[in-house]
Amino acid sequence: MPRTDINDLLAFLAVARARSFTKAAAKLGVSQSALSHSLRGLESRLGVRLLNRTTRSVAPTEAGERLQQSMGPHFDGIDAELAALGELRAKPAGTIRISATDYAANVILLPKLAVLLRRYPDIKVEIDIDNRLVDIVAEGFDAGVRDGEQVAKDMIAVRIGPDLRMAVVGAPAYFAKHARPKQPQDLTAHNCINLRLPTRGSLYAWEFEKGRRKLNVRVDGQFVSNHPGAMLNAALAGVGLAYVLEDVAKPHIERGRLQRVLQDWCPPFSGHHLYYPSRRQASPAFTLLVDALRHRTP
Repeated sequence: MPRTDINDLLAFLAVARARSFTKAAAKLGVSQSALSHSLRGLESRLGVRLLNRTTRSVAPTEAGERLQQSMGPHFDGIDAELAALGELRAKPAGTIRISATDYAANVILLPKLAVLLRRYPDIKVEIDIDNRLVDIVAEGFDAGVRDGEQVAKDMIAVRIGPDLRMAVVGAPAYFAKHARPKQPQDLTAHNCINLRLPTRGSLYAWEFEKGRRKLNVRVDGQFVSNHPGAMLNAALAGVGLAYVLEDVAKPHIERGRLQRVLQDWCPPFSGHHLYYPSRRQASPAFTLLVDALRHRTP
């Protein structure tokens, strides 16, 4: 339907409901002559009279009554939806969908979101836990969480966590039978627990750095998983060496269940970031969420 027809239908509804060209023109902010012209044009295109006019009154014809009853509720529904959108702009409300790894969801997001959600009961957050690199736009997410090195350059990134480190760990039972590696290249002689990359399907090459030296080592072993939790459990069971986040391994290292090697080859790297495609017209709920998650150095 041409836009002019929609405007003319709105003009007709205003006159039919007000039973007055004067009142309808004031409500719409147009002149009475312009309103009258619109109505004549609509009646001409439809080939039927919609309004009976006298010098003292205006009333819908039978065709006008039918059109008012059939079209009026639809325009009222549109007005109601637009008003609801206005309320979303005015108050923090609505659902925010985030893609994140299980570590980021449980360690970074949930402690901060708990405070936000208690304070704003109309905000809802849905976290989809996925270890692959997700196209948040194509899959309908408002934001994603990954470490800073994985965030695409065309995304807005907000740091939400401290720097991270990796750790090469093994159980005491494993080291009782195998010599400790002194340098990354020694790992090729060890039974290593491999990570199957969820996005590309290939095996992850362990990344090391010391000073200006950077090495990627492709390890081999009996156990492969696409989930870091399973890799950690395999290391705890003495299956082999695992390459996992330091924070995940630390409690087990402190209890003596795991031992760490090659620590000097595992420097800190950029921590978790919330990323999303645009700052334009962000809802109050999303703005509050970003601020609540933002990493603040103590």
